[in-house]
Amino acid sequence: MSETYLGNANIKRDGVLHNFTRHEILEYKKCLKSPSYFAANYCKIIHLDKGLVPFELYKYQEKMFNHFSDNRFSIVLACRQSGKSISSVAYLLWYAVFHPEKVIAIIANKGATAQEMLGRVTLMLENLPFFLQPGCKALNKRSIEFSNNSRIVSAATSGSSIRGMSVNLLYLDEFAFVENAAEFYTSTYPVISSGKDTKVIITSTANGIGNQFHKIWEGAVQGVNEFKPYRVDWWDVPGRDNNWKQQTIANTSQLQFDQEFGNTFFGTGDTLINAETLMGFRAKPPLKLLEGNSVWIYEEPQKKHEYIMTVDVSKGRGQDYSTFNVIDISTRPFKQVAVYRNNIISPILFPNVIYKYAKVYNEAYVVIESNDQGTVVCNGMYYDFEYENMHVESAVKANALGIEITRKTKRLGCSNIKDILENNKLEIVDENTILEISTFIAKGQSYEASDGNHDDLMMNLVMFGYFSTSNNFAELTDINMKKMLFDQRMQEIDQDVLPFGFIDDGLDDIHESPEDVLGQQWAIEYNDMF
Repeated sequence: MSETYLGNANIKRDGVLHNFTRHEILEYKKCLKSPSYFAANYCKIIHLDKGLVPFELYKYQEKMFNHFSDNRFSIVLACRQSGKSISSVAYLLWYAVFHPEKVIAIIANKGATAQEMLGRVTLMLENLPFFLQPGCKALNKRSIEFSNNSRIVSAATSGSSIRGMSVNLLYLDEFAFVENAAEFYTSTYPVISSGKDTKVIITSTANGIGNQFHKIWEGAVQGVNEFKPYRVDWWDVPGRDNNWKQQTIANTSQLQFDQEFGNTFFGTGDTLINAETLMGFRAKPPLKLLEGNSVWIYEEPQKKHEYIMTVDVSKGRGQDYSTFNVIDISTRPFKQVAVYRNNIISPILFPNVIYKYAKVYNEAYVVIESNDQGTVVCNGMYYDFEYENMHVESAVKANALGIEITRKTKRLGCSNIKDILENNKLEIVDENTILEISTFIAKGQSYEASDGNHDDLMMNLVMFGYFSTSNNFAELTDINMKKMLFDQRMQEIDQDVLPFGFIDDGLDDIHESPEDVLGQQWAIEYNDMF
């Protein structure tokens, strides 16, 4: 009877007995004790140039295997093309071969990606000698079942992908790129948390802040969760030095290099605001916390200063937040001086808070989002409190209080606030606002908060961006924001133009007295023409 599985000469079928030689027993013991020895001596991978080759481990990959073995919860932040996924695949195969009656789950953002990872496991299995193979009961594109009753399954990151299964080792690949990762992790964690020896391995490159991978990584670094961090930087990979870095940047850009190889969370997602600006933000502690810690005061009202308050309204049901930002427009750059953030206040009561702080900040000019519940707040401010220093879109149009956020107004607001922030025209000091700016990413044809985050404070800034180019803003500040940003951009362009010559006025060829030469004021340099 054939010893191979369904005609595959490289895979041992279930039930085949093997008579071990002394050498094979010694090798088996070495592999059992060391996953790095197993991978380096018996695993093969596909090399882009050389084809099927032995898996030659780098030092950091050997340490990664030990990290997986020594820790129940492992999270790996690694640069692109560092071999984190193939290393993880080799470890999963080792775990299945030498640990009977275990279930290993490979989870990726797409089912095809998870199946591709399982295909790598199959390739490594096919190239193991028969004395190391436990025998195969079943093998297909989605799972492998071994004679030792261990099995490896692959699935996509849907909330129900492994619900109901008992998993001993859960592997999450490129977890920072998984949509609805928080929801998936919440539904999946009970699958592995019930056991005392179950393991979780998470690997990914960075993809912006605020997502589930970033939260777990930061918690691991700070020691507030059970995960143990392991980091692979670009310089850890042999052959990558400063010359390689400079060449890569020259072929792409600094931003792309930081995204792919820098292991930096800021700016790696598709954020509205560029990475350089995000990295420059510095949060400050508030001077006061008021209204049950909902109002954060960063600067007291200053006499004769003008303030603008932009307001975003939620339903007050514990989900999105009702927010406002107070911005001092009498300083250069403008300053964020106060913030309100509360997700349980009713739209009926919200005007009381707005009115109170608008009055405190020198009768601040109030700009309210008028969509949905915003209408209630607009009417409350204008009619109930008779607060007239608020934005009215039209003097003749009905229901013209506030600003209606449409695709057009949001697009213009996003474009303007991007220019304002990236040109350092507005100082942001609130940590919640900075977080929302950093997680405000492109989705479809618009921008919104990344999964698991909020954008209510950011929408205050988007409204400020939209309002800043209006005639009302120009009247309040005597500033033409469009012209100011345009003039600054043109100045930057002019400064980038290198001098490329000079005008020869012929003075060197005229033999006149020094006094005569000095008297000829028409002699100019080329640069003075600009």
